[in-house]
Amino acid sequence: MLPIIIIIALLVNLLIETTDSFTVVVPRDQTVARVGSTVTLPCWISPPENAEVLEIRWYRQDQYSNPVLLYQNGKIIQAESFRNRSSLTLRSDQSGGLKDGDVSLRLEKLRIQDEDSYHCYVSGESAYDSGEVVLKVIALGSAPVLFPQPLDDGRVNISCKSSGWYPEPDVSWTSDERTVLRPGGVSRSRGADEMFSVHSWTAVSHSDAQLVSCSMSLKTGELRESRIDIQAVIRSDPSDPWKVPFIVLICAVLGLVGLILYKYRHKLTGKKQRDQIGGDVNIEELRKHAVQITIDRECSHPDLKVSPDGKKVRDAPDYNHTGEGFPYELCAVGAQTFTSGRHYWEVELALKNTPPKNYWLIGVVKHGSFHVKDRSALTPSNGYWFLCSDGPNGFYTSSDPPVSLSLTPRPERLGVLLDYGEGQLSFYNVKERKHVLTMNTRFTGSVAPLFNPGVGDRSILMILDCPEPVESSETLLGYSSYA
Repeated sequence: MLPIIIIIALLVNLLIETTDSFTVVVPRDQTVARVGSTVTLPCWISPPENAEVLEIRWYRQDQYSNPVLLYQNGKIIQAESFRNRSSLTLRSDQSGGLKDGDVSLRLEKLRIQDEDSYHCYVSGESAYDSGEVVLKVIALGSAPVLFPQPLDDGRVNISCKSSGWYPEPDVSWTSDERTVLRPGGVSRSRGADEMFSVHSWTAVSHSDAQLVSCSMSLKTGELRESRIDIQAVIRSDPSDPWKVPFIVLICAVLGLVGLILYKYRHKLTGKKQRDQIGGDVNIEELRKHAVQITIDRECSHPDLKVSPDGKKVRDAPDYNHTGEGFPYELCAVGAQTFTSGRHYWEVELALKNTPPKNYWLIGVVKHGSFHVKDRSALTPSNGYWFLCSDGPNGFYTSSDPPVSLSLTPRPERLGVLLDYGEGQLSFYNVKERKHVLTMNTRFTGSVAPLFNPGVGDRSILMILDCPEPVESSETLLGYSSYA
């Protein structure tokens, strides 16, 4: 009789242990997240049960004794490198948290060094199990900067540089017909921050293409691309000693013909025509896409002075900029937003008889991303695309890391062309009729013009009406009534 009782007791005990067992569940696919972002590594137990009484240990490959996070007896212990960056979180809005067996891990301010395999280990008095989550960390580098150099054989050597990538990006060259071009070479270097800088180059003849593109991409499909018009470079090549006199002669003849046509344009056409001035950029063509821009006073920094018509802005006379560097917080946003099409506007950066502004920031911002505290938040991934003039510190873009530019002369009037569909934001020196910069990206949602007048300049920042901007001294100096 006794053996039967023992057998029954063993079976009951086995049944209890089986009932208390659970399985740790994690996603099959790896988790991909960007440097600086916050990511959730999902992990839960099945069937669901209260995990508050269990031990939860998240550790990296082969580092069981040095866990990223350890939950034990209701308390959390963190590894030093993850202090204030790791916590238990919900894997979805429908999750019931620890009481429902959700033991997911949240990691903040991701670093490249965080890339690894993470083990989710859960144990109780009579059961334990673990699962593995692979975390891949990526960094989308800066937009490629292209440098053309005419060669003696008539070709153009194009250099393409970009930095801030992880892992190493793939480099590809294409022509305007999307024909793949063979690169002349590629060099890569890795900085102290473990991110990669890439330099590639290729030589192209005038018969190969009109436009040449250099793109850098990650395996995840994210990419940066820049383009250049090599025909313009070849046409401006001064290396041929006979080419320059010949071009000058041709230009002189064409100029004389143009002058004659211009003088008698009314008789030839029977109507008045708009004056066209030659140059690298056809400003009149850009102005066909002109839109009226005004500043949204409600979305502007309180220490800015905005004119009643919403066209002019500057820093308040009593504003005390105590921080170091450019005052990024002094942003004003346009009242107009765009979700498609091409839109152009111009900004005056110099009062009459005064030097151009030294400090300004002009671009576009994703609708809703209007409050700025520091430079680290002003990146394309956070919805900011701009060109900034920071006085003696020069000109740079919002890319992360920023791209520095050398602009001579300093722009007195800046033209901005937003091509939403093509994902391009272009800047032009209107007075010099020069193309300054084109940023390539992918816009989502609505975007609005962005302005920042900096501090300490005599000149104001004024949005002009196109195509006939107001240039009278009375209008420019009228700002004094509200400054």
